[in-house]
Amino acid sequence: MKKIISCLLISICCLFTACNTTTPEKYFDTAVLNANMIADFGGEGLQRELESPSVKLVEGTKDQTEPMKRKEVVDDKTQYIESSYEKVKKLKQTDETKSMIQASLNLYEYVLPVYKNEYIQLAKLYDNKAPTEQIQSLEQSIYDKYFQKFSELYDNLMKEGKSYAQKNNINVNWDIHTTPQ
Repeated sequence: MKKIISCLLISICCLFTACNTTTPEKYFDTAVLNANMIADFGGEGLQRELESPSVKLVEGTKDQTEPMKRKEVVDDKTQYIESSYEKVKKLKQTDETKSMIQASLNLYEYVLPVYKNEYIQLAKLYDNKAPTEQIQSLEQSIYDKYFQKFSELYDNLMKEGKSYAQKNNINVNWDIHTTPQ
């Protein structure tokens, strides 16, 4: 009977251990690297993307392209942010991962409403061929209102990510992970 109970306890322990198979690399990729997609927030990178959007295939053709609508660009980025945010929320917080995960959540929670509101408004201005002054005014407003706090949140996430990567021997080229201008 003792052998059966011992086997059962060992099996249960193994089951609990197997439930959290998230590797340090997975934690890092989900919480830190995915944030690179929003590194252009508030700055010139996203402005350039809206000024000269990517192209897409014209529906029903194999080789004819057309520029994406700016609203599509912002919608795609918003969907990516929402997806990344949900993935971070699903990560199990441990003593070692808590500050990195929280830094990531704080960043996503800060930028998501701006993409859903101000950036959608900006995209509509571009798509409706609004006067350049009106577009530039809203771009400047977004920068003035949100960029400083974004930079702080982004830098904090990178600091937490760097610490976590170092503790877990994750090789990262940090030269490319700086707050954009």
